[in-house]
Amino acid sequence: MYKSYSMEIGGKTLTVELGRVCAQANGAALVRYGETTVLSTATASDKPREGIDFFPLSVEYEEKLYSVGKIPGGFNKREGKASENAILTSRVIDRPMRPLFPKDYRNDVTLNNMVMSVDPQCRPEITAMLGSAIAASISDIPFCGPCAMTQLGMVNGELIINPSQEEWDNGDLQLTVASTMEKVIMIEAGANEIPEDVMIDAIYKAHDINQTINAFINQMVEEAGKPKHEYTSFAIPEEMFAAIKEIVTPMEMEEAVFTDQKQVREENIRQITEKLEEAFAENEEWLAVLGEAVYQYQKKTVRKMILKDRKRPDGRDINQIRPLAAEVDLIPRVHGSSMFTRGQTQICDIVTLAPLSEVQRVDGLDENIVTKRYMHHYNFPSYSVGETKPSRGPGRREIGHGALAEKALIPVLPSTEEFPYAIRAVSETFESNGSTSMASTCASCMSLMAAGVPIKSMVAGISCGLVTGETDDDYIVLTDIQGLEDFFGDMDFKVTGTHKGITAIQMDIKIHGLTRPIVEEAIARTREARIYIMDEVMSKAISEPRKEVGKYAPKIIQIQIDPLKIGDVVGQRGKTINEIIERTGVKIDITDDGAVSICGTDREQMEQAVDMIRIITTDFEQGQIFTGKVVSIKEFGAFIEFAPGKEGMVHISKIAKGRINHVEDELTLGDEVTVVCLGKDKMGRLSFSIKDVPKEYRK
Repeated sequence: MYKSYSMEIGGKTLTVELGRVCAQANGAALVRYGETTVLSTATASDKPREGIDFFPLSVEYEEKLYSVGKIPGGFNKREGKASENAILTSRVIDRPMRPLFPKDYRNDVTLNNMVMSVDPQCRPEITAMLGSAIAASISDIPFCGPCAMTQLGMVNGELIINPSQEEWDNGDLQLTVASTMEKVIMIEAGANEIPEDVMIDAIYKAHDINQTINAFINQMVEEAGKPKHEYTSFAIPEEMFAAIKEIVTPMEMEEAVFTDQKQVREENIRQITEKLEEAFAENEEWLAVLGEAVYQYQKKTVRKMILKDRKRPDGRDINQIRPLAAEVDLIPRVHGSSMFTRGQTQICDIVTLAPLSEVQRVDGLDENIVTKRYMHHYNFPSYSVGETKPSRGPGRREIGHGALAEKALIPVLPSTEEFPYAIRAVSETFESNGSTSMASTCASCMSLMAAGVPIKSMVAGISCGLVTGETDDDYIVLTDIQGLEDFFGDMDFKVTGTHKGITAIQMDIKIHGLTRPIVEEAIARTREARIYIMDEVMSKAISEPRKEVGKYAPKIIQIQIDPLKIGDVVGQRGKTINEIIERTGVKIDITDDGAVSICGTDREQMEQAVDMIRIITTDFEQGQIFTGKVVSIKEFGAFIEFAPGKEGMVHISKIAKGRINHVEDELTLGDEVTVVCLGKDKMGRLSFSIKDVPKEYRK
């Protein structure tokens, strides 16, 4: 049955149509926010997937280029693989919604969002986020919703609800908050050094808005929602847990998991698993779920010890950071390098500098082609966790971690006017045992400084975890969680920032929300930890950006020319600029406003290119002195080239003090000579002289 619902959010109308399209999906909503239109669907398989021990949820965000009136490029002229923005949007939808599905649900579920039109005033990402929540809530798929999401921007200190694309891109805050009816369930933020108290207020302003959206979704569920279907539970039988505890006592499990060495713990668990496999050799049903049972036994043991006894697996205090180490310049010849180690997490970061022509072009759903001047890439090879598998390129996790570290550092980067380089940072994970993305942020900051990038402030990052009990007041926040605490805990709250404020947040949870005291304590803990990391560790490896780029990095000289002279520098079909490049071996980039960047490794050749460009863009005036090369000799005089495409003629009478009969008596092709401009002759032509050059300029 067709129904339409509308509400106002941030001064713009959100309209949801149910029952109009996609009747065979478990849940479907055609969502319009302004003129942005997204089709969101939720579908589930009839039967559980066999042989898995996790909930198989897939979230897709499809960017259709017809939504912005574009035809895709390439030979096929159709959309290809998902863009980085599409992947990151899918992750932002996945992270708050996944915990709201039953933990023992094994049916495949897909949340699909197809962007069909884009209004620049209403970002399609937030429309898709709301669409997925609505589609899942009204469907018959088991889902403990509703949940809602709001984005906040900040322009001139004012918070903007669901900002336009321009306000989102150019403001000081990019905050996304997801909430249930009671609690915050996800936070994603990029910020221009926003103070902690301002960030907390913004988070809970978004949370308040989410409550009105949740009420709106609840109305749809009551009027058009389907009854939730029954499903096969894959919960571990209680009698199996009882049998396991008779074979492996809680004390034995505690001794097995409580060690600061990941490899030792894994070996202990392997031995316990083998012992249980022998004991249950005749029970095929229990053997099939033994791995999950052992995992849950570990989880209960760790959580109990942390929450009740305040004992962490590696013996640290609740707010204690693992051993830290930092160094720079460990990789020769690269433009900048560093290594940051925190316990058994180790990141090596390498920075490469290049001319601005090397910026990344991103062709997406924006009206214009977007360029990325700073690129941060994160790699997570299998050897970093002691495993072996072939590399198949970055997955969604790697792309997400790279984007988070990128977001953390963008606010402190110099402008292109201050530092006219494209910058790429690559974080190579050497070892992983928790929060490699925050180690990547620290390592990247140091390698940028080592490369001579004049960042405005040092940036560090840290992650806090959480273990909760039966009530909202029964919890412990853990500073610097390792892998085990992440796996068995309830939260991964990552925060990056400077001494001044926050630059990025990424918060994921496995429970149905956080109270405000937990959010405030986590943000306070991360501030305390990141300042310690910057002051006591990173600053001792490198305290400030180097004054110059390294020996092997390209050097760039930037000059400004009259935009009307750009054509003179480029020349017909690029002839002039290509000749400058060929003669000097430099790279030249020219922007539409006349900013010229000359890039090379030889300072003398770069200065030569600068001189050529200055000459080409200079209008000849009387009294100016130039040095050039004789390129042509005629009976009446010689032609002197001052720069590619820029020539002048010296009449035979202006070559020498005395009379000469032939130009060749004084000049030869290829001679380098100094001339003075005499201005225009009676015919309006420019005239140059060798003999009238002042003495101080003569060689």
